[in-house]
Amino acid sequence: MEAENFLMEANRAEIYQEDSSDRYKNLFAILLDAIPSSVLLIDRHLCIVSANLNFLEKNRRSLSNTVGYRLEDVFPPVIFEYMDLARRIRQVFEKSQPTRGERITYHAPGLPIRIYSYIILPFCWNGVVENAILLMEDITEQVHLSEEVHRIERHLASIVESANDIILSTDMEGRILTWNTAAEKLSGYALHEVKGQSFFEYFAKERQEEVMLFLSRLKAKENREISQVAEWDLVTRKGDLIPISWVFSTMKDELAQTVGMVGVGRDLTERRKFEMQLFRSHKLAALGVMAGGIAHEIRNPLAVCSSAAQFLMEDHITSEFRRECAQKIQTGIQKASIIIENLLKFGRPLSHSDMTEIHLISVLKETLMLIKNQGKIQKIQITTHFPKGSVRINGNANLLQQVFMNLFLNAIHAMPKGGRLSISTESMDGEVRVHIKDTGHGISKMAIEKIFDPFYTTSTVGKGTGLGLSICYSIIKHHLGSIDVESKEGKGSTFTVRFPIL
Repeated sequence: MEAENFLMEANRAEIYQEDSSDRYKNLFAILLDAIPSSVLLIDRHLCIVSANLNFLEKNRRSLSNTVGYRLEDVFPPVIFEYMDLARRIRQVFEKSQPTRGERITYHAPGLPIRIYSYIILPFCWNGVVENAILLMEDITEQVHLSEEVHRIERHLASIVESANDIILSTDMEGRILTWNTAAEKLSGYALHEVKGQSFFEYFAKERQEEVMLFLSRLKAKENREISQVAEWDLVTRKGDLIPISWVFSTMKDELAQTVGMVGVGRDLTERRKFEMQLFRSHKLAALGVMAGGIAHEIRNPLAVCSSAAQFLMEDHITSEFRRECAQKIQTGIQKASIIIENLLKFGRPLSHSDMTEIHLISVLKETLMLIKNQGKIQKIQITTHFPKGSVRINGNANLLQQVFMNLFLNAIHAMPKGGRLSISTESMDGEVRVHIKDTGHGISKMAIEKIFDPFYTTSTVGKGTGLGLSICYSIIKHHLGSIDVESKEGKGSTFTVRFPIL
């Protein structure tokens, strides 16, 4: 009985071991098939002992025509020799060490080209290398994505380096990280010389504090989504100053966190030269118009004076005619004197001593009293809308009265058949606005661009010198104000004068 029991127990152990071995084999097969990489188990004779599902699917092979076959029968000869698999596998058996990772391009029959990264590992049992594991991972998509990323990076780098504008980046402290070719050419500094240096050090000392404050505001949370614009001169290696127009914006990382700033700078040297040339040409044109206007306006009274003086030289003229000639000479001289006086007012700047605190509404009301009768004669209805309180500004009351007198009379002359003149004021944003609106014949688009030019007039010959609005413009500018006009032909005009409020 004891012998039988012993045999029965031995049989049970053997069956259990066989069952355990089968379970382990099944579990091993399941684990291999679950690996997303291609796995081959190879013996010392370079025969395939096992292959996982990933390898079979990617190479369109079955288990029956893979397991038991030699590697050179499974891999194309060219690939087998290129990978030098035989030598590498033997080294793994001999040294019991894995090979370093390698890359191979593999083209299975009927399939597109794939790129694999592979490594050969020793499979040991009780310290002895029983098999070698060939582990191949398909990295085709990663390689293509990496190549696309590199292509985009090269493209962007080419754009930055090819740009004529300065393109640079800094960290959050303003230290320079990148500095393109245009920046090197303009500044004279190479990238390795400026990298890590503070950005604001390359500006004039008197502007460095302003640059630092600007960058601090850009770093603030409320400004991180807004581009900032500024104009600062760049100090070159030679010490020259180059006018640059800058546009700054924040630089984000992959987590949308602000990690630095990007600056784009455009050289304004040529633009400044062009602006100066344009300014000079406009100034010369204005001087030409002014010279022509002066000659025209003064020539007329001088011509009258000359004619009258020639008559006075005659001996046989009556005393009454002599008196009339003298009167014409005096009138002509007075008219020329008025033209010269207006020119002096146009060109003479106000001093601080000429400016005092004045009540603007009082100046407007006093000026309206002076033109009230002329308005009645020409059937002009004058309406006003002034605030109850006083509006105080810094200015010269007499000069401002001259401005408003000129604007009121121009409005009246624009309504020869009668009409409505409206004067109103409003205060907002620290300034007072005076609106002077008429229902006259209006101003053409061509004329509206020139009405503030010296000696330009829309009045008929003999009724104006063309200096009125020019003088008004000059006086208003001296009061730190501005004047605008809106007009449509046949529908009247609205002049708006703005002054800062005290």
